[in-house]
Amino acid sequence: MTYSSAVAYLYRLQKHGIKLGLATITALMARLGMPQTRYRTLHIAGTNGKGSTAAMAAALLQVAGYRVGLYTSPHLVEFRERICVNGEMIAESQVAQLTEQLQTLCQPDLSPTFFEYTTAMAFQHFADSGVDVAVLEVGLGGRFDATNVVTPMACAVTTISLDHQEYLGTTRSSIAFEKAGIIKPGVPVVLGRLEDDAWRTIEQVARERQAPVFRLNKDFRREGEGPQQFSYRGLGMQYDGLTCALEGRHQLDNAACALALLGAAAPQGIAVTAEAVRAGLRTVNWAGRLEVVDRRPTILLDGAHNPAAATALADYLMHSDRSHPFHPVVLVLGMMRDKDHRDFVEPLRGLVDEVVLTQADLPRSATAQELRASLEGLLPHTHVVPSLSDAMALARQLATPDGLVCVTGSLMLVGECKAWFRGCGLSPLRG
Repeated sequence: MTYSSAVAYLYRLQKHGIKLGLATITALMARLGMPQTRYRTLHIAGTNGKGSTAAMAAALLQVAGYRVGLYTSPHLVEFRERICVNGEMIAESQVAQLTEQLQTLCQPDLSPTFFEYTTAMAFQHFADSGVDVAVLEVGLGGRFDATNVVTPMACAVTTISLDHQEYLGTTRSSIAFEKAGIIKPGVPVVLGRLEDDAWRTIEQVARERQAPVFRLNKDFRREGEGPQQFSYRGLGMQYDGLTCALEGRHQLDNAACALALLGAAAPQGIAVTAEAVRAGLRTVNWAGRLEVVDRRPTILLDGAHNPAAATALADYLMHSDRSHPFHPVVLVLGMMRDKDHRDFVEPLRGLVDEVVLTQADLPRSATAQELRASLEGLLPHTHVVPSLSDAMALARQLATPDGLVCVTGSLMLVGECKAWFRGCGLSPLRG
């Protein structure tokens, strides 16, 4: 099997959609010989911030001298982004070999989904690579997510807000219950900025499982106006003058969660020096989240796709406009059909001068015309340009060299934009 045929096979599995549950992944892990038990793990869930927190934790551990696996989703451009060891993507030959191995093991009775295949591949690759620690980002929810077959050193729930309601429930409490499903008996859990209803739900689950709880602004805290300089206190750590490479004030919460997660894992022998903390935060990379990819005009990519993430983007735009004013600000917006379009753009009202509506090359994507209809009356100077390349050309023209083009609304759209900048093709199905 070649790499291209392996990825094509995996992408074809997406037609089966999402099937939450642990029976298939548990059986597949048994057939593989339980690779996820051969190394220590950290497990991170949350509506927003879980990927950034995972990237930070992995960066700190790597600088501290550990061999670190990082499993995240979705990828932006290249499938192999999902599975990394010490910052290096899984090799194409390994993807092909593991896909073939998993196909054989699944016969005759297992039919894993795309995400279950990918998760099994990650767990086996980390074992084959001899990682010391694997940092795992939950794909969806937590309780029935395929990653939830590990017993980690510590886990985290970064935030709870409304997203994926068709799978996780329509209230913050119901979503919190699903995400609390990653809490294991006696395993410490780190909690980020949560509303009281979500907090009460998770606290109850943790109490039932006798899991120690460490909560932001109670057991650990961060102080500072932005990632350029902030401090952290909690779980045996105290740092001043920290700098994080990831933009946005919301990243201070994520950095605090990452530090608290490592603090919670410290009793199990995880040691991270002050030098590693400073260097890891200073050099961490997490693509597609407030990522500047070009100048004159400034091109900003942000994969925000729910109202809470749009609020963080709006906060960034407001504060960047004060320190580095951009005029005009052009929004390139594309969203999936099942997202809350109107609530998403509400925080951005008054912050943008022109809007270019476009669409990702995916069946789930709302068309530019559908976006225009659903957002009628909310945004100024709206242009409908279905083609991303044409949308970017128009946005650059509207922005002028001194302006800002912000591409947002969907990680899939951001991934296509990154591929467009690299001048490479992109499969229409990316998970």
